[in-house]
Amino acid sequence: MKDKKIRLSAVSYLNTKPFIYGLFRSEMADEMELSLDIPSVCARKLLQGEVDLALTPVAIIPELPQAYLVSDYCIGSIGAVKTVCLFSEKPLTEIKRILLDFHSRTSVALTRILCEQYWHIQPEFVPAVEGFETQITGETAALVIGDRTIGLEHRFPFVYDLGEAWTAWTGLPFVYAAWVSTNPLEPEVIGRFNAALATGLDHLPELIKILPTMPGFDLEKYYRENISYDLDQAKWLALNRFLQLLAGENGYHLQRQNVAMTTV
Repeated sequence: MKDKKIRLSAVSYLNTKPFIYGLFRSEMADEMELSLDIPSVCARKLLQGEVDLALTPVAIIPELPQAYLVSDYCIGSIGAVKTVCLFSEKPLTEIKRILLDFHSRTSVALTRILCEQYWHIQPEFVPAVEGFETQITGETAALVIGDRTIGLEHRFPFVYDLGEAWTAWTGLPFVYAAWVSTNPLEPEVIGRFNAALATGLDHLPELIKILPTMPGFDLEKYYRENISYDLDQAKWLALNRFLQLLAGENGYHLQRQNVAMTTV
């Protein structure tokens, strides 16, 4: 890693801006080749070896030959997340099909799990394409994630927040995306990387001032209350719980070694 730049892929949503801000304020800015992508592309790039490190949907972790979670930080929530929601004109019991956001991997998997095991409904799941938000009508609901959710809550009478539902069901927080590498990084690099991310989180008021304002959307509240960035013990437990549910009978477990975790 010392002789070449670290190739990074990060989610391009508002919830990632504090990380990006911290990285570009740090000395690591000149050591990185950073691309901003939708979550599913972050996942693809990591799976195909196009990047060394990605802020990737955690649902892909079981597909990796080795998974190293190289940061103390993640994109998570404790209760309502606000920007990962099911939007519908009908209540859950009347939904016949759900359009699944093509930006997502983790949220799609979470939707399927919640439908089966928490909400106890059996809708048809339909992979969505660009512009699918306009197809939410009647018995057709849609999972929408990221910045495109902003304002949609005013258009539909039924909004089901997936973070809120998961916490109500399990009593745990949720982890949507984590910084994952398929190869171990040097401890010195990990230390500086975490310090850069922490810098961004420490300068949220400064960041908020330079981001575009969005009428009706409280960005400071979103960062402080809806997104939870620390990959603490509770989120570690939640991540393993989700991966075990995802794997079903095959089972899955991550083992933590300091700030690096590997599949076992």
